[in-house]
Amino acid sequence: MMCDIEHDYEARIPMHIHACMELLAYNGFESYLVGGAVRDLILGSTPADFDLATEATPEETEKVFANHKTIPTGIAHGTVTVLISGRPVEITTYRIDGAYSDSRRPDNVHFSRSLEEDVKRRDFTINALAMDRNGRIVDYVGGQKDLANRIIRCVGDPNLRIQEDALRILRALRFSAVLGFPIEEKTRKSLFKYKNLLVRVSAERIWAEFSSLICGNSADKVLMHYIDIIGVVIPEILPMKGFEQHNPHHMYDVWEHTVRVIMNTPPQRSIRLAALFHDSGKPQTFVMDDAGIGHFYGHQKVSRDIAHAVLVRMKSDTRTKDQVETLVLWHDVELEPSEKIIRRRLNQFGELMLRDLLTLKRADTLGQSQKSLYRLEEQAHIQELLETILAENSCFSIKDLALNGKDLIAAGAAPGRSMGTVLEAALQAVIDGELPNERGVLLDFALERLAEDSPPDRSLS
Repeated sequence: MMCDIEHDYEARIPMHIHACMELLAYNGFESYLVGGAVRDLILGSTPADFDLATEATPEETEKVFANHKTIPTGIAHGTVTVLISGRPVEITTYRIDGAYSDSRRPDNVHFSRSLEEDVKRRDFTINALAMDRNGRIVDYVGGQKDLANRIIRCVGDPNLRIQEDALRILRALRFSAVLGFPIEEKTRKSLFKYKNLLVRVSAERIWAEFSSLICGNSADKVLMHYIDIIGVVIPEILPMKGFEQHNPHHMYDVWEHTVRVIMNTPPQRSIRLAALFHDSGKPQTFVMDDAGIGHFYGHQKVSRDIAHAVLVRMKSDTRTKDQVETLVLWHDVELEPSEKIIRRRLNQFGELMLRDLLTLKRADTLGQSQKSLYRLEEQAHIQELLETILAENSCFSIKDLALNGKDLIAAGAAPGRSMGTVLEAALQAVIDGELPNERGVLLDFALERLAEDSPPDRSLS
């Protein structure tokens, strides 16, 4: 089925993509924009990536682009990367996949001259659309109808599609979370039926999909409905499901509370992952007192350890891992609406981390019972004080101090560990409001402290 696209696609397709399609056509080969780019154009958004499919074999593609640099990035599977104006374009030959013995990649592929055969091997109907260089849509699988109905459906038999490539299980969940589309019933059943095949997928691929999933605007629906699938690759989250907290400050079980906290944070990977793990240690630390009230002593450290284990296993980058672990460990830290306390926390965490911590604490409060909502006013006050302190360029780190080691050496102090200790003491005095952040005052303070800490000279005794 073919129809004219309703959107101004030319304005949203880069010139180097147009150039590739025109050059292929000039040499007698048809080509189509395929996959997510077509989906996004129909939905009215500008695609992030553009992939082309063509009847030309990899060798023919290389000949067409003989005057450009080509890279055989996946030539065994029909993909040639062409550099046009310094920008890479992946061009893949129409193909038919062989058997998938590892539930991940085809054992072999057969090149084809048929666009229809190529699109029918793809994962979901909304990703199996093609668009020619004139903006006309080719749809062999009902993808436009599913886009209009906002539903995710496997191409053909979902059991076959999922068994071919187990990563499609998480891809379906990711599309549902990001696009807000529910998953068609037969496809949904196949996801659950073959969920254990996910153990065959590499940690890097799983993490890439899940990191996008958790940042989706509809991540809550996916996390609530498909926890048993996600739990195959992150089993540490499963104990939270249905775990009642037995605490007047909580009206939801640990998992529903967690999902609500996630959705009350901005769609930023580190803070959403911190929200995911912040209470993951509660089932291990639960105790009930004589009054029937549940407590979770030390759950912050256990949750941090769980986050660390998962992030290491998933080969997360170090920066994300460190940010998530810090937020999880300190998410319950007491913050008072006091300038002195906020300066100390700025010294401890830095501005960006403290902002994220405040965001997480507010989201945590919003995911609790009405009994806890009084904290929101206090958290808002803390946020106002933070902005005031930052606007005043207040001193809360050594680099902000009006005194440094060079000043002390110039005044006759000997370099050494004691110098750093004295500078830290001077910083704390400024943070606590005991001293102004002025060089002269701080120099007198530091020299006096250094003199007190120096051993007496007994050479003349």
